[in-house]
Amino acid sequence: MKRTIPCILGAAAGLAALLPAQDIIEKVVGGTRPVLAVPDFRGAGEAAPHMSVFNATLYADLDNSGLFKMAAKSMFPLEVPQRPEDFRPPLAPLTAKKGAAAQPVRQGPWLTDWSQPPVGASHLAFGYAATQGDQLVLSGWLYDVSQPNVSSAQLIGKRYLGPVSAAGAKTVAHEFAADIIKQFGGETLLNSKIYFISDRTGSKEVWSMDPDGSSQNQFTSYKSTCTTPAVSLDGTKIAFTTYARGIPGIFIHSLETGRRLPFVNPQATITYSPGFTPDGQKLLYSSSLSGYAQLYIGNPDGSQSQRITQTRAVETEPKVSPKGGSIVFVSGRSGTPQVYMMGMDGSSAERLTSGEGDATNPSWHPNGQLIAFAWSRGFEPGKFNVFLMDVASRRYDQLTHGEGKNENPVWAPDGRHIVFQSNRSGRSQIWTMLADGTKVQQLTTQGSNTMPVWAK
Repeated sequence: MKRTIPCILGAAAGLAALLPAQDIIEKVVGGTRPVLAVPDFRGAGEAAPHMSVFNATLYADLDNSGLFKMAAKSMFPLEVPQRPEDFRPPLAPLTAKKGAAAQPVRQGPWLTDWSQPPVGASHLAFGYAATQGDQLVLSGWLYDVSQPNVSSAQLIGKRYLGPVSAAGAKTVAHEFAADIIKQFGGETLLNSKIYFISDRTGSKEVWSMDPDGSSQNQFTSYKSTCTTPAVSLDGTKIAFTTYARGIPGIFIHSLETGRRLPFVNPQATITYSPGFTPDGQKLLYSSSLSGYAQLYIGNPDGSQSQRITQTRAVETEPKVSPKGGSIVFVSGRSGTPQVYMMGMDGSSAERLTSGEGDATNPSWHPNGQLIAFAWSRGFEPGKFNVFLMDVASRRYDQLTHGEGKNENPVWAPDGRHIVFQSNRSGRSQIWTMLADGTKVQQLTTQGSNTMPVWAK
């Protein structure tokens, strides 16, 4: 586990104590994990050519969930069950020679093949695929192999249908993995989307993709610069800044129809960085209407807006806690950009970060207790890394460590994953990781890609 860095706060907060990294991390990813064995599934007939895609997708979904310790395939027994009927309980032990323990008589695959060394699994996912008409049919089971018999071991036994194609194989793999994840109390990311800014078509537009980086599609076509996207908590609306009208202003679109929704921008030189309240009934944003970029809150159509910060400094990136009542934002009121927190009316503002370096891009965890943010603490200006902070204690942990410039961390709906942008591979791209900094994956490769947000 990574070393936790002590956090020196401003005078109001005092000196925060050192917190072991796992105390923050375990709030998100948990402690002991079940050991899951996932042997390769076989397919009959026209399903067979698509099983490599199925097996790779199923394993990746389960491994990347962070819920399991995956049993090593090199330790699997030679006899792999495909159906419950393949299990054969051993017969009663024969009389042993004097001084030797009596051993049960093996009849075929059994639960202890997986629960005992060398596999040492607590659970087994198995099954097979075939075709029925124009459908690929997956039969999948999940067993608790610590149980004494097959009937008590079964946790999942279900059929999944999809087209007879690589895409169909991926679909049923995602669905089976989602059911396994739910069985262990996890939240599936199956139907979630990541929205981000990409310049791959020559202008900076909003794009979308699936959590594994597939199905990348252009969402806007303003042939201008779009930036700072934000999605409502219910996943029905997206707001973003655009230069489509010359000066930067906010546009809002429905994610259900794709159509643009009404929003009246204030008469200012810049209006940007929108953020929805959890109920979607209010929109926060930053605007230079008063001269300095200050924070405002109003209706989603721009009406009845009120200024909620009153400083002579740039205030931006307002994010409302999923539990309501508190806003984290970025302010230059103490000099360099730092992360602050305040009430919904702008009251009781306090600095969360120490004042060292630049701290930007705060994002609330779904539980409303933690934030992820980008911080240049300990690095030269502009060299950011991703950090987590427990807001109540002000204690924090560092997730990335100098591997390029890492910014704009945003929590996934499951509260276990983070999407962020990094230039560690050259140009800025979108990456994901578990909230303990492991399972880092690059999702984009074309053009420069920035500012991801993760929507249900």
